[in-house]
Amino acid sequence: MLELRDKCGKCDLNYRFIDTGDGPAVFGIFILGFLVCGLALYVEFTFEPPVWVHMVLWGLGTPLIALALLRFLKATLIVLQYRNKAEEGRFKHD
Repeated sequence: MLELRDKCGKCDLNYRFIDTGDGPAVFGIFILGFLVCGLALYVEFTFEPPVWVHMVLWGLGTPLIALALLRFLKATLIVLQYRNKAEEGRFKHD
């Protein structure tokens, strides 16, 4: 679901230069943690539901939000890498 094709279907751009690493996952953990904790606290203090409601809400909502967020974050990091011509660091040999 989060894998890339080998090349673009329209312009034949080779995607082998792309290396997002763990960037999308790290950003996703921070964003999702902030979002889910904030929403869980809001729901708890506003509505005071039973524990099973939290389990259903956040047990189903968290993975769904995570998948959408990871796709967006991976695409964003790929675009930034391409746009800024980011490459692996190299030493200049004289």
